[in-house]
Amino acid sequence: MQLAIGENPVTQPTLPHGPGAWEPLTLENAFDAHHGLIFRVAYRMTGNAHDAEDVLQTVFLRLASRDAQSAGIENAESYLRRAAVHASLNLLELRSRKDIPLDGMPEPAGRADSSDLREVLRLAIGRLDRRSAEMFALRFIEGHSNPEIAEMYGVSALVVAVTLHRARKQLQKDIREMGGAR
Repeated sequence: MQLAIGENPVTQPTLPHGPGAWEPLTLENAFDAHHGLIFRVAYRMTGNAHDAEDVLQTVFLRLASRDAQSAGIENAESYLRRAAVHASLNLLELRSRKDIPLDGMPEPAGRADSSDLREVLRLAIGRLDRRSAEMFALRFIEGHSNPEIAEMYGVSALVVAVTLHRARKQLQKDIREMGGAR
């Protein structure tokens, strides 16, 4: 399946409509087919509907601004899923850069509110380097396997496993520093 923007959609196989018939995937078709997926990915990453809608809009605005003559997208679903993760990470990264005063904040009691822990995790993910954060989100938020992620990035499953291990260690450290875990 390929995705092309502009008036010249690529007529590579997308969705069959009758015996042997294929329809090109345009921006409108891509939105209709994948906006729910992008919203769900963004919602799981950001934790609220407003941010997820912003991510959805960002992904499709970026897609619409692509050069109409640029190469098509081989796997629209995978591309759009990664674009949603990337845009969500941009948003989380912006949040993590804000100066968050930790002095005077109440210490988490025995069991902290799960929404507070999720917010701390989102901020910590925003501090990771881009590739580690994307792989972490694809693995632990989206539920992809290491071999699937390796295929998406064109690396071995071992590289993914090492990257995820390092990301988890960094997240543990950052969460402890933010007061989210003991």
